[in-house]
Amino acid sequence: MKGTCHCGAAGWEFRGTPKDGLVCNCSLCRRAGGIWAYGHEGQDIALTHPPGGLVPYVQGDRTLATLRCPHCGMLVAWRGLEPGTDGRRRVAVNLRLADPVEIRALPLRRFDGANTWESQPADGRCLSDLWL
Repeated sequence: MKGTCHCGAAGWEFRGTPKDGLVCNCSLCRRAGGIWAYGHEGQDIALTHPPGGLVPYVQGDRTLATLRCPHCGMLVAWRGLEPGTDGRRRVAVNLRLADPVEIRALPLRRFDGANTWESQPADGRCLSDLWL
């Protein structure tokens, strides 16, 4: 599965099919409107970008950077600032950059990043319920 920004200069490839798409209500995700699919960079996810790379933004607890296209400004992904204890770097891609037909049936997962910092119970919805 692949996703590209609006101008086509940046994007991602998810090797395989994500098990779901996560929406979060933290102050950043709520404003950006991303739908996240998680993996590890170089393992199940590869990021693509023009020369010079993606534009990072680091805020809050300083554990991750959101990454935007330097040309059109689309939110492409977020990447952990440091590798995990296993040496792999966590990354999540914005599924809104994928072909809507490919992601419509994926289960919707919700995370309360604004209040409890906990996953919310599944309610049977899928990504097509988010106006894709």
